[in-house]
Amino acid sequence: MNTDPHLNKKLKAEEIPKKMLNQDAFSQWLGIEILEVEKGRCKVAMTLRKEMLNSMGKAHGGISYSLADTAFGFAANTHGKFAVSIETSINHIEALNEGDYLTAESVIEKVNTKLGFNIVEVKRGDELVALFKGVVYRTAKDWEN
Repeated sequence: MNTDPHLNKKLKAEEIPKKMLNQDAFSQWLGIEILEVEKGRCKVAMTLRKEMLNSMGKAHGGISYSLADTAFGFAANTHGKFAVSIETSINHIEALNEGDYLTAESVIEKVNTKLGFNIVEVKRGDELVALFKGVVYRTAKDWEN
């Protein structure tokens, strides 16, 4: 029997998004930072850069989608089990510009043994700029250190 308390220790809800971000090169490239975490909720933020703009000089839709998807994934995993996306959608409400500071807050609306349903609000300040909905499948695998 292994008596080392540091081996195979389950991670706490607040630790999981930090570990996920450390292993996520794309979210790091986006410049995503974690602002708040608790079980079932995660808030992240980033600033739009020039290389994230489309041919019309506005943020590519994939950027706000990716920010929301990251918040979604982080929040869904705070229950301690590996959770993988099975369906997502987004409504782009406002055009976004270089230099905009965006936040995305994901809240789990419903969770059961296998499925989790999340809503993510993407905001520029207090203004809602996108609304994302996601469903995850929760595996049996625990997040461990």
